[in-house]
Amino acid sequence: MSQTYAVIAETREGKLRQVTFEAIEAARRAQQGKAAVAAVLIGHQVTELAEELARYVDGPVQVVDRPKLAAYHAEATFQAAIAALNGLNPSAVFLGHTAIGRDLAPMIAARLEAGQISDVTAIEHAGGDTIYVRPLYAGKAFERKRFAENPDGTQIVTVRPNNFPAAEPLPSSGPVVTSSETPLPNLRSAVKEIVRKTSGKIDLTEAKIVVSGGRGVKSAEGFRPLERLAEVLNAAVGASRAACDAGYCDYAMQIGQTGKVVTPEIYIACGISGAIQHLAGMSQSRIIIAINKDPEAPIFKVADYGIVGDLFEVVPLLTEELEKALS
Repeated sequence: MSQTYAVIAETREGKLRQVTFEAIEAARRAQQGKAAVAAVLIGHQVTELAEELARYVDGPVQVVDRPKLAAYHAEATFQAAIAALNGLNPSAVFLGHTAIGRDLAPMIAARLEAGQISDVTAIEHAGGDTIYVRPLYAGKAFERKRFAENPDGTQIVTVRPNNFPAAEPLPSSGPVVTSSETPLPNLRSAVKEIVRKTSGKIDLTEAKIVVSGGRGVKSAEGFRPLERLAEVLNAAVGASRAACDAGYCDYAMQIGQTGKVVTPEIYIACGISGAIQHLAGMSQSRIIIAINKDPEAPIFKVADYGIVGDLFEVVPLLTEELEKALS
């Protein structure tokens, strides 16, 4: 294999994020056996993670290990990524379409003078071309794009979480190449502290099940039944912008055009009317269940299953029955 496709791994709280394995699977599908899949791991004291990552790639795992890289820092991580990619000289680079991926990908593309296709949800092949599928207009349409012919060019691709299955480990591991001498510039800023605001233990963008509340929850206390349901289902809790604007919850929970985009296996919308801005963030969910006491609520037009009723009556009953079934 003369070519290399590289995946830039992403970590959180000392673990490899699920989207990293999904990006590896996307790279495998894109290269079709024509290239080795390598990985780039940036951080500090990540030896065990590098060994885990090596089980999923047939190319090298290029590790940049420096104390300054313990937490994500746009400038430092970018410089480290460029150094690692120069060592691999990849034909394509894959990242998760996450907050970090969306920040890092365009900087890498600009430095490498590369083309970029973002928010990819599927990969197809036609006539020798690799076609990348991405949603448009809040998922109402899809476009199929390919990179222009450029033998010397690099391709940058970001992959939407929860749209590709996680890669399976390979029979043999790729080599791990660690560099602790990668020069970093004199940084103009430093990360002193990280304050996390999350919807719970499970990342919204990677959750398989999301329970979300809207204006219909009426108060911060109104999220309690939803949190209990999420606990039973091992789900993440989200919210519409209306609930966030009303002060019922933190904006870290917001799903929609100006919030997070989620594509879970199951999305349960409680007290959400279904404004177009919210649909933009969840309409690609595989199964949508809507609970609303207004039978004319727009959310029912996109829902696979709908329950017309008061969420404060329906959700506790649903939680009770699911608890019995799952136990």
